Amino acid sequence: MLMPQNGMSKKEILETLQEYKKDDLDWKSGKITSYVYYPGDDAMGLINEAYTMYLTESALDPTSTPSILKIENEIIGMISSLVNGDENTVGNFTSGGTESVMMAVLAARNRARALRPEIKEPEIVIPFTAHACFHKAAHYLGVKVVSIPVKDSSFKADADAMREAITENTIMLVGSAPGWAHGVVDPIREIGRIALERGLLFHVDACVGGIHLPYMRKLGMTVPEFDFSVPGVTSMSVDIHKYGYAAKNASVILYKNKELRRYQMFACSNWPGYTIVNATAGSSRTCGPLAAAWAVLIYFGDDGYMKIVKEVMAATKLLIDGINAIEGLEVLGDPDMCLFSFRSTSDKLNVYRIADELKRVGGWHAQPQFARQNSESNLQMGMTSMNVPLAEAMLNDLRGIAERLLKEEKTPNTANLALAMKNIKLKADEETVNMLLNMAGVSNEKVPDSIEEVNTILESLPIDFTEYMLTSYINNILKPA
Repeated sequence: MLMPQNGMSKKEILETLQEYKKDDLDWKSGKITSYVYYPGDDAMGLINEAYTMYLTESALDPTSTPSILKIENEIIGMISSLVNGDENTVGNFTSGGTESVMMAVLAARNRARALRPEIKEPEIVIPFTAHACFHKAAHYLGVKVVSIPVKDSSFKADADAMREAITENTIMLVGSAPGWAHGVVDPIREIGRIALERGLLFHVDACVGGIHLPYMRKLGMTVPEFDFSVPGVTSMSVDIHKYGYAAKNASVILYKNKELRRYQMFACSNWPGYTIVNATAGSSRTCGPLAAAWAVLIYFGDDGYMKIVKEVMAATKLLIDGINAIEGLEVLGDPDMCLFSFRSTSDKLNVYRIADELKRVGGWHAQPQFARQNSESNLQMGMTSMNVPLAEAMLNDLRGIAERLLKEEKTPNTANLALAMKNIKLKADEETVNMLLNMAGVSNEKVPDSIEEVNTILESLPIDFTEYMLTSYINNILKPA
C-alpha cells in the first residue's frame, strides 16, 4: 500500500478499520480465554476516558508532568500492598510482563557486574515452567538460562534441583506464581530459603497471579505463599492488564528496596542533547496506559476485585470438575487459581482437533500447548470475568465434542501426518519450511483456520527447528502491503 495522495475522511477510515477487524478473534463474545481481560462496559468507558486524557502526555520526563509521577507512585503503592510490600518496596510501571521481567534480569546482571565482576557469563536458574520471556530477556541481555525440569506431575519447581544447578556464575533464581502453562504456584518459600543461603537475588513472576491471588486470600481461599512476605524474595513482576482488568500495556516491576532497583536504571549525559534518565526500557511513551491502569484499580477497589475473583473461581471449579468427569480428558496438575490446562487420555482424542471443534461448534478459543518434557499436549484456559456466564455452555460443548470423537471409527488425519513426518530430512532453509507449511495446509498469505495439522507438525519437530520455522513464517507474513 502506498501513502494516499489525498487524506481519507474520518468515516472512511473507521469503516476500513472495522472491515480489517472482521476476521479477528471475537473477544466480546466471552468465548475467548486468556487473550483479553475485559472489565465490563462501565469500567471500559472510564478506562477509555482516562487513557485518552493522558494519551498525548509523555513519560519521558516525569518532572515536567508531576501528575504522572503521582499516578505511577500510587499504582506502585496499591500493587505493593497486595503482595505484602513494605515501606522500602519500590517499583515502576512497564509496558507488560516481558518488560517487567526484562528489568529484573537487567538489574541482576548489572548488579553482578558491579559487585561480582569476576562473573563473565552470568546465569539465571529457572524452572522449565517459567515463562518464555525469561529466555527472551536472556537473549537480549547476554545472560545464560539454566532451565531445571519440574520434579513430577505437580509441575512445581524442583527446589533441590535448582540448588544443585547453582554455580559461581549464578546471579538470580526464578519462581512463578503461577506458571502460565498449568496455573501452578512454585514452592516460593523453599526457593527463597536457597536464595538466602547462597546470597542470590530471587524474582517471583506474578504477572498472572499478582492481583488475583491476593484477593483469593482475602476471600479465605487457600493460596500458596508467593510474595514479599516470603524471606528471600527480592523482586516481583505483576501485570495489571491481566487480572487487574486494565487496558494494555500495563504491568509493574517491584523491588524489595531502591538499592536493587538502581541497577535497572539508565542515564546518559554523554551527548549534546537533553540528559536522559530512564527507569525502564522505554523513553518517550504515552501515559495513557498508566492513567487507565490507575483508574481501573480505583474503580474496582477491594470489594470489586473480590466479587470478580469469587465469581471467576466458581466458574473455574465448574470447568475443572466437569472436564475431569469427561471420559478421555484430564486436567493437568492441581491449579492454584483460574488458569488450567487439560490433556487427552485417549488415542481417539487429539487436543488440537478438540480446539478446532470447539471453535467450529461454539466459537470457543482454547490455547494449544505443545508436549514438552513431562507436560503432554494440552489446551490451556485462563478464565476471566467475561467467561463466567458462559462456563457451563463451554463445558457442555466440550463434553459433546469428546463424546462424538470417541465414537468415530476413522483414523485421525494427524496419525498419517505424524507418519509422513518420519521420512522428512530437515534442513534449515525456506524450501523445507514451505514444504512443511504446505503439508499443514498453511500459506504465507493468511492465518490458517485449522490448527490440528499445524500444531501436530510443529510439536513433532526438534525444538530448534520449530523455532526456526515459526520465525520464518512470521518473517514472511510481515511484509509491506
